[in-house]
Formats: sequence, structure tokens, C-alpha cells
Amino acid sequence: MLTKFPTISETSARFAWDIPEQYNIGVDICDRHAGQAPDKPAIIDVGEDGSVTQTSFGQLCDLSNQLANVLKKTSIRGDRIAVLLPQTLETAVSHIAITKIGCISLPLFTLFGPDALLHRLQDSGASTVITNRDGARVLSNLRHKLPALKRVLSIDGAAESVEDLHAACAAQSTAFTPVDTKADDPAILIYTSGTTGAPKGALHAHRVLLGHLPGVEMSHDFFPQPGDKIWTPADWAWIGGLLDVLMPALHHGVPVVACRFRKFTAKAAFDLIRDHGIQNAFLPPTALKLMRLDTPDQPVPMRSVASGGETLGKELIAWGQQVFGTTINEFYGQTECNMIVSSCAALEPAEPGIMGFAVPGHIVDIIDEDSATLCDTGEEGSIAVRAPDPVMFLEYCNNPDATAAKFIEIAGERWLLTGDKGCKTPTGRIQFIGRDDDIISSGGYRIGPAEIEDCLLAHPAVKLAGVVGKPDPIRGSVVAAYIQLAAGFEGSDDLASDIAAHVKSKLAAYEFPRVVRFIDDMPMTTTGKIIRADLRARAEKEAEDEQ
Repeated sequence: MLTKFPTISETSARFAWDIPEQYNIGVDICDRHAGQAPDKPAIIDVGEDGSVTQTSFGQLCDLSNQLANVLKKTSIRGDRIAVLLPQTLETAVSHIAITKIGCISLPLFTLFGPDALLHRLQDSGASTVITNRDGARVLSNLRHKLPALKRVLSIDGAAESVEDLHAACAAQSTAFTPVDTKADDPAILIYTSGTTGAPKGALHAHRVLLGHLPGVEMSHDFFPQPGDKIWTPADWAWIGGLLDVLMPALHHGVPVVACRFRKFTAKAAFDLIRDHGIQNAFLPPTALKLMRLDTPDQPVPMRSVASGGETLGKELIAWGQQVFGTTINEFYGQTECNMIVSSCAALEPAEPGIMGFAVPGHIVDIIDEDSATLCDTGEEGSIAVRAPDPVMFLEYCNNPDATAAKFIEIAGERWLLTGDKGCKTPTGRIQFIGRDDDIISSGGYRIGPAEIEDCLLAHPAVKLAGVVGKPDPIRGSVVAAYIQLAAGFEGSDDLASDIAAHVKSKLAAYEFPRVVRFIDDMPMTTTGKIIRADLRARAEKEAEDEQ
């Protein structure tokens, strides 16, 4: 959908959406290619033992049609069907089949505990869950609390109250006529990561995939190009794995590598990229930071690397250029409205610490919520996206008040509030400052944690860093850094002082951490984001104990 012109401004000016009235995700990413190039590879599934199973678009179509016939027997249009699986062929097959029958796909992380699963399954009213042996075991203890759940299908065979998915599919025809859905019909229900408050279900229409395409294409330097093959360590249950990688790649007919690491390591990631000739990857900042700690002796060249979730600094960008031979493009979005800002080295050099430009097709600006006006360049405000927009969610599931609170009206136009703070730069880019609840107010300064965390990572003793505000009777808050140390380092007062001095020497004096605490494990969401709410609670408890 995105055509490259000499500049970002011209590329944006020449872009126009093409959203048909009738549109179905499953048909688009599977059946369309099966009819044109059935033997073209779609999913390359790499097992934990290194074994490889390649599935063509023709095979993907047959498998999804069989599953569609299975699901159709007990599901009606609009039903929520959960997919509780890791990166695997059956995950892709499930999402395709669910959307082809006009139902709503609910991706769930396999690392969710019972409470997390219970909340999402109860709130969504899911009628069916497609899972594996481990997921079925967890669900067996929850089913008495899930009256809407009628059916559990497992890819690992039958068990008590669990059906064998493969056996059920084998008994079905490979012929199926997909439901003729509209682009605005609901298709996917993805829950927010829950870094603050209870996770909310963001309901998306089929058009959400088309809305993602310009951002995916821009962040991967005009994806696709000949020879492209893509992978991400991000779980396909996260919007970053499902709608930033799996579905856009299949839309473009680009093969997707599925790989489940028992534990993510830099060596495993580099080996996978090298062994399978992966040319494109979405690597979350946490993955990049871990890979940077174990840089290979020889470069691992790739055509494009994109990252999102946290701001990248010059350290990671310079490292990526050295190791991958390409500039890591940073993108920005959220579950409710994703892939709306991106850098693109193929158009403009990266500005470390700056997210990038509004992706063509999306109107992104900075607003002053109090006065309901647009902010001037350099003025801090709320990052907002003008509605309507193809990538924007329809509503929060069962939560009309939260849906209404997500929007604001300015001069007769409706804007979605991301909940993040930012500003426009003189070059027209959007700079991320922090979430509303991440901003640290200290001595009259408003401080975002991302820049400090990036600076901390440049210290050799730091493996992971989370920065929050600790309540202080004089300054309001002081910067507190929670550090997970790299191997070979021991926490001490001297090391804490050295780390704080490192920041003070690199950033503004008011930004250095007056509190440095060493922790064994960094609290993180299953999508790899630091849970600063946990760190804030720890800092607040420490401040109370000191009074």
C-alpha cells in the first residue's frame, strides 16, 4: 500500500487509503495466495530440536478450511474463540479459520497464569479455546468459573473434556466458503498488557490489518522486497507479533518463521537468523538489549530490523548498524491504535531518542487536554490520533465508559488519546516522553524514564534497568533506578555511586538517579515491557518505611 517517494512528506502526501467495504482477514492472508500461488511457502515452523516444517499457502488454506468446518458446528457469527498457543503453525491456522467463519479471535499468552486467563475469558465470554496440553491443564481448573466456555480443542490430543484438534480436523472437508464480512465487522479482541490497571479488551475490525500495513512497510524500509523472510521473538498473542509480523507478512506473501525458544538467548536468536536466512525481524527493545550483551564475533546481516515498545537510544542504534548492517527503525503504537509512528532509514536518517514520523495515512499530533487545543512544536502534551482511522479499535469490550474516556473532541474533530506524553520536533518527528503515570516530577522538572534507562544500559554493569519516581518530601520525587546486574558484577554502594555518576555525566544533572537499587529479577510483562507500576510500588513502600 505504501509507495516510496524521495521524502517522507511527499510519501505521506501521495498516500491514500484503499479500504474495501467487504473484507476478511483470513481470506486476504491465506485464500487469496492459495488461489494465485498455492506452493509458495507461508509458515516455516522451527521446532525446539531444530526440525523444520514448511507449510505452503495452499496447505494453509486446506488446514484452515478444515478447522473452520470444525468450529462452525458449535459457533455462531460473532462468537469469541480464544487461541492459547505459542508461535506454531496451528496458531496461524486458528486465527485464519476464526476470521473466515466470521467469529472474533482472542489471542492469549501461554505464559499467562490462571488469574490472567480467567479475567480475559470471563470478560470476553469466549465460547471455545484452542490450546495445547499445558493450556488445557490450566483451563481444567477454571472451567467451573467459565459458563460461556463450551469447548476446548488441543493440538496435543484428547483429554478429559478436551477434544483432539487434529483428529477433528482430519474428519472435515478442505472445502469451505468464508463468511462475507465487512471491513468494519469485529475480528480480533486483544487485551492491553496491563502495566496499569486491569487489562481491557480492545475490539478490532477486519480493517485493522489494512491499517497496520503502512507502518509495517515503513518500519521495514518498504517491505516487502525480493528475498524477504521475517521473524520475531514476540509472541503472536501480542499485537506486535500478530499484527506487526504474522498477518502483514502473510498479506504480502512473505514467509514467516515460527520459532519457540524455551528461553530467549542472544546466541539462539543470532543462530536462528543466520541459519534460516532471516532478512527481517521485529525485535523488542528488551531482546535487542540482551543480544547486545552477547554480540557475535561476525556481523549477522539483515535487510531490516524494526523495534517498538520503548524508545531506542543512540547506543542501540549504533550497535544495530554494526551487527545487522542496517539501521533499526523504531515504531510506536498501542493495542488500541498501533503502528502510527515510525522511523524509516530508507527515507530519513534516524534521530536517536526520537520515535519517528507519523506513518502515512495516520494523523498524529500533540494536544493539550486541558485546553483541547493542538500544541506547538516543542511543547509537551498528549500524543493523540485523529479518528476515524483504519487501525483504530472499535471499543473496549464491556466497558463503554473507558471507551468514551479514550477520546477527546477538538474543534469538531474526534481524537484518540494514547495516554502517552510527547512533543513535535522541528523536523516534524514525534518524540516520546513517557506515559502519563511514568512521568517523574522532581524539583520542578518533568522527567521521562526512557532516556535515563537507555543511559544506564551503556554502563557495563547494567543488564536491565527500570526508572521510576520515588516520593521525596523536598523535591516531590527523586529518580530511582532499579538495576538487574550483568553477569560478573556484585551490588555494592560503590557500584551504585558509579552507576549514578555515569548518568550524571551523560545526562542533565537533575536526571541522575539519587536512588540506585539492585534487584534479582526485573518485573516485566509477557510482551517484554518493564512493569514500572511494580517498581513504583516498591519505591513508594521504601519511602513510607523511611518516614
